[in-house]
Amino acid sequence: MNSIHISSNSTVFHSLTHHRWLSSPYKLYPQVIKINGRKPLTTSCLNIDVKAPDSSRKVTAQNSKGVMELEGKVMVGTYGREPVVLVSGKGCKLYDVEGREYLDMTSGIAVNALGHCDPDWVKAVVDQAHVLTHVSNVYYSVPQVELAKHLVDCSFADRVFFTNSGTEANEAAIKFARKFQRHSNPDVKDPATEFISFTNSFHGRTMGALALTSKEQYRSPFEPVMPGVTFVEYGNIKATQESIRHGKTAAVFVEPIQGEGGIHSATKEFLEFLRTACDDAGALLVFDEVQCGLGRTGYLWAHEAYGIFPDIMTLAKPLAGGLPIGATLVTERVASSINYGDHGSTFAGGSLVCNAALTVLEKISKPEFLASVSKKGLYFKEILQQKLGGNSHVKEIRGLGLIIGIELDVPASPLIYACRNSGLLVLTAGKGNVVRLVPPLTVTEQELRLAADILQNAMPVLDENNSE
Repeated sequence: MNSIHISSNSTVFHSLTHHRWLSSPYKLYPQVIKINGRKPLTTSCLNIDVKAPDSSRKVTAQNSKGVMELEGKVMVGTYGREPVVLVSGKGCKLYDVEGREYLDMTSGIAVNALGHCDPDWVKAVVDQAHVLTHVSNVYYSVPQVELAKHLVDCSFADRVFFTNSGTEANEAAIKFARKFQRHSNPDVKDPATEFISFTNSFHGRTMGALALTSKEQYRSPFEPVMPGVTFVEYGNIKATQESIRHGKTAAVFVEPIQGEGGIHSATKEFLEFLRTACDDAGALLVFDEVQCGLGRTGYLWAHEAYGIFPDIMTLAKPLAGGLPIGATLVTERVASSINYGDHGSTFAGGSLVCNAALTVLEKISKPEFLASVSKKGLYFKEILQQKLGGNSHVKEIRGLGLIIGIELDVPASPLIYACRNSGLLVLTAGKGNVVRLVPPLTVTEQELRLAADILQNAMPVLDENNSE
């Protein structure tokens, strides 16, 4: 039996004895205790049966099999995970429970832009954790305002709204677009509320963003999703022109480079057309750079490679280097339509995550850092072309900077498994036939060459699997 000790201070004790949980047959008795070895004080002690912490709740499995079996018992089964239990990382290397080393070409799905446990990032997190982690958006906080200013200073945007993820950033963009139309057309009974999205798009899994996501298998189990979304072939100017309608289309959502969809890059002509078409129709142009933004292409923002600028841009994955954050960047024209209470978030823009994001943004936005990403991206594509380009299963190697896709004529899963067994972690994309390579932006050329070597050595598994 454990004891809860309650001070004999008359005010505290009087208050406590009026609580219902003390008006019971529990026995109070005096007890003498010492505080810091000083003069003994008399306290009142309330004896209550307190259940000891259940130590069995701790994950005690020391091997991958044990952890995976436990996960299967306690987690909702939404993830088809790779059979790897990762416990630590440094730079571009990850280590599992058994101590095996892996070269990471996934970055937590393009999140860990500075790699794992970057010293500056760790310092930013630890220093801020010692000071202030969260106060909500009821109050001002310095790291949030500083991060917003930094984002405004290095982008087209005039204002920022923080969220906790990419899907939330897109939800905010949906709401802002509809509010903008209502604000801009006060005399119109039914202002524009519809959206244009594209084939192979991915904008998130919450109900609004899900409605903008083209993969039917993501949407169909949860229908009806948000109505009013038209999907058009990515890059098809004629079809898009026919779909954008004045007074109906509130916004067009597009990824300058599609990540989940298979590493497809828009053409400059297509984005120029979207900019003009949106302006003509009174619609907003939204660039989703959740995966392709923040240095991934060798440009700070993917759209800078095209010289086309949006009304709204959504960000997330790499912004805080591994901590959950999202951001919706808008022009003053859009921001002027948003009032107090139109949107909000409890956790978004917390001091801890924003201080981490400041460190990430400050490092990535340096011209020399971005130049290194471009250089390494060109190098990686070149050696991949040398080592894999002649393989009969490789249809195309594409991408920009360090977001690269290898399209195959067969499913990529056997190659993914073979690479993992050889110590290389890579992802799939598209319809499962694209190998997606999104390493930390700090990756070295030596590590990129090693990744290419492992991929080359694993390619024969595609012939073996195809012949069965």
